[in-house]
Parts: sequence; structure tokens; C-alpha cells
Amino acid sequence: MKIAMFCIHSCPLGQLGARDIGGMNVYVREVSRFLGQMGHLVDIYTRAHDVRDGQIDSPYRNVRVIHIQAGPVEDMGKLAQYRHLAHFMQNMDNFLSGAEVHYDLVQSHYWLSGLVGQRYAKDWNVPHEIMFHTLGAIKNNLPVGETEPNVRLTAEREIMRGVSRIISSTALEKDALVRLYGADESKISVVPCGVNTELFQPQDKATARKTLGLGDGKILLFVGRIEAIKGIINLIQALSMFPSDGCPLLLIIGGDEHSRPMVTRLEAAAVMLGVKDNVKFLGSVAQGLLPSYYSAADAVVVASHYESFCLVILEALACGTPVVSTRVGVAPAVIQNGQNGVLVDDNDPQKLTSALLSLLRSKGYNAGRVRRSALDYDWSEVARGVEYEYGKLLIQDKGGLR
Repeated sequence: MKIAMFCIHSCPLGQLGARDIGGMNVYVREVSRFLGQMGHLVDIYTRAHDVRDGQIDSPYRNVRVIHIQAGPVEDMGKLAQYRHLAHFMQNMDNFLSGAEVHYDLVQSHYWLSGLVGQRYAKDWNVPHEIMFHTLGAIKNNLPVGETEPNVRLTAEREIMRGVSRIISSTALEKDALVRLYGADESKISVVPCGVNTELFQPQDKATARKTLGLGDGKILLFVGRIEAIKGIINLIQALSMFPSDGCPLLLIIGGDEHSRPMVTRLEAAAVMLGVKDNVKFLGSVAQGLLPSYYSAADAVVVASHYESFCLVILEALACGTPVVSTRVGVAPAVIQNGQNGVLVDDNDPQKLTSALLSLLRSKGYNAGRVRRSALDYDWSEVARGVEYEYGKLLIQDKGGLR
């Protein structure tokens, strides 16, 4: 099977934790890697973001990342990239000129890619499958964050009507697709995201802390982009409600130069709330170091208003570290209170404080039991689920695989 995969607005090999670079990048990278190992051919088309990139990279067996110029070769916001989609398609046509194109299907990620994927699926007369990763209508119902423009909401609805298949990572997202957009439920399949269980494994806590230069007090960990939607301010407020002699250290991993204004505001809030010395911003951290941070922490905290899935939850669990999370993404499906973490109804600071105190005062969580709750989500299993959906789609569309 040969797949044309569009991941236009965000390079799948980009630095995790930076603006617009997060779970979707990990998903595209890991699923394409395993599809390649299975013998499928995957071409990932993305907008050229960095002048240091060649036009074609081959990061894994049977996988190519093809950089197509669309506007300046630089990082830019998502809506700015929307204005360059016509340029992207023009230069993609130039790239394909003279070549015989034989793709079996188109897979798009996010609404920007879906608009381009629609055009090429039609040109090539092949089925089109999309995974949205986040939904504008959900974001616009939240009390924080920027309002998503009508152009996005309109595009998402049009794409949902036109695609052959929609992959949703959770049952919650599937419900939102139907409820908020009127999507055809029969078009939607639920295939979860995953975790690299070979990379994310438990480490000895004392050793991990020594390696990272951390002390032996209680440590909480946040991992993700530095955005209002992540509820970091609620987490800092929760810290201020801890007993003065028992406030843990909160390590915050994520962000880049675009996050600096938000970090400055959060640092000011920590000062005002009297927990300046208990909050440390570490910036982006190489993925290879994340297992050490997860293992060093007593708990990982997800205080988000919204997550489409939240890979961080699985990464933490795979490292044997319990998670305190709001009811977002995969959390309701995988977190069992008292077994591998605590679910909170929302990110009210008092509720977060109560949940964190309960977890930190417990007798401890069994790392092996916590890890087992993530093992069914290994990326190899996710890729097999995606492959199964591709097969169903091709059988339905063409009467059999090519």
C-alpha cells in the first residue's frame, strides 16, 4: 500500500513542546515508522519550515518526508499558513510534474492538511481519511484561549462531509464530531494514539533524580506546550493552597521562544501567589530525557481544559508514574482512581490540590501496575489499527487492495 500523508502546518520531525508541535507530530512520526516496517510506502508532505532541511528526508524504512515550499521558509502561525495553501499546492504540482503518481489513499492530519488532501484525493481518485487531532468548535466553547476563526470551522465541516473516513482518537472526540458538526457517525472509527513502550520505561527514582540534579522532596511534573488551554495557571494556584511546609516542586517542561510572554505571566503569578521557589520552567527537553523526568516525579499533572488525546498521560504511565488529570482525552479511559492516578472533574485549583494531596500522601503506587495500564497502547498496536482501517477503506472504495 502506498500512502500520501499530509501534515502541512507542522513538521513531523520538529522539536516537541514548541509552538504547534506536540502530539500530532509524535503520532505522524510513530505511525508512519511502523507502517513502513510493515512494508507500506509512506510519503509525508509538509510545508518547508527550515532552510536546513533537504527537500526529501528518509527518516525510516519506506518513509519519506517531502518539504514543499509555501510562503517564506520559516516558522509561522497556523492561520498564516492557511493563506499559503494555494502556493503549497502549486509547488506540489511542480514537484509531481512528470512523475507517475500511484497512491492508494490520502491520509490528512489537521484541517489545513485536510483541505489539501481533499484536492489530491479527488485528482488521484483515491479515498481520503482524516484525523483532526483538535477541533475548533470545542476550543471555542472553552473559557480560555484564542477564538478559532470561522474559516476553520467551515473548513472542518466541509472536510467531514467530503472525506471517506474520519479517525478519532477517543470516544469523547467521536461524540463531539457528531454533536458539534453533525458528522456522519458511520464514517467515524475510533483508533487511539499510542506510546513508545521501549523508550518510556520506569527508572529508579533516586537514580533519575541524581542524573537530573534534583533533590529528594516531592516533585510534580507538567509536560506540554505553554498555552492557556493547558491550565498551568490553575496548577500554580493549586500549589499555593498546599500546606506551607509541604508544598512540592513543580517542574514545567515545554515551550520555545514563542512561549516567552506566557512564561513571564506565569512566573509573575507564581511570585504573587508565594510559590516562586516551587515552580521551575525547564523549556523544551529532548525526548530521550523525558523518561528520566517522568521517573523522577511523584506525579504527572494534566490540568488541561481540553486535550484531543494527551500522549503525556500514556508516557507517564508507561514510566510507572501516576497521573492526576482532568477528564480530557484518554484520561477517563485509562486512569483508575487509586490504581494509576486520580481523575478530577475539572481544573478548579482546590480540586487539583485535594487530588494531589491525596496522591502524595498515599502509601505509594506500584510502578509495574501503573505501567501495565499503558501497554495496550503501544504504537505498534496503534499502527495495526490504522492499517486495518486503511484496508477496510480500500475494500469499500475499490473492491480490494491494489
